Amino acid sequence: MATAQQGILDLLSPYPPGWGGVLLAGAVSTVAISACAFAVGLLLGTGGALGKLSDNRALRLLLDLYTTVIRAVPELILIVGLYYAGTDGLNRLLAALELPPVNVNGFLAAVAVLGFVQGAYMTEVLRGAILAIPTGQIEAAKAFGMGPMLRFRRVLLPALLPNALPGLANLWMSVTKDSALVAVVGYQELALATRLAGASTKHYFVFFLASAFLYLAITLVSNLAFKLIEGRVRRGQPRLA
Repeated sequence: MATAQQGILDLLSPYPPGWGGVLLAGAVSTVAISACAFAVGLLLGTGGALGKLSDNRALRLLLDLYTTVIRAVPELILIVGLYYAGTDGLNRLLAALELPPVNVNGFLAAVAVLGFVQGAYMTEVLRGAILAIPTGQIEAAKAFGMGPMLRFRRVLLPALLPNALPGLANLWMSVTKDSALVAVVGYQELALATRLAGASTKHYFVFFLASAFLYLAITLVSNLAFKLIEGRVRRGQPRLA
């Protein structure tokens, strides 16, 4: 029994020949990809939500197409398609300009693709949060002479955050799991590191269990962070009985 436990500890050691360091590095990559993709998605979602609520009909139709297509197609197909089609399209453009081809960085590609996908979901989350704001607050801000940017910063943003935060928290949890899909384009994050460790040692159960605990740890820390943020943005609001 002691020998078996020692063997597992050796496998999960952060120092070679243990694979613990590889798993931890993969977990760090997962968090980095997820955080950057979440930020990109938040920027796209904010612009998309404001665009869908604007008076520009052509822009609304374009954003409707974007959110519908992205939410309809599975993430794995989108990641593979956008990565390879995007890389091929970029190199074709460079070839037409008589420039040498480029190899797209795996991290940047993962962030761009996941951020593009997240943007579609965040567009709808933020649009719903904006629609939940009483129109009287916006009309009052206009009556005070606030411009669009000042109105967004002083009225819309503080009012929409309490409504949007639960949905944004769910999207953060989703992107941490979707980051495992970028392994198909060859970038090593936690899921790919787990498969490599299992394939090298044949101890699949040990490494997949360790990976599950790392994902759980990321989720628990994320839940705590969002709970603190929610408490901050909801300060002064009455609690439901």
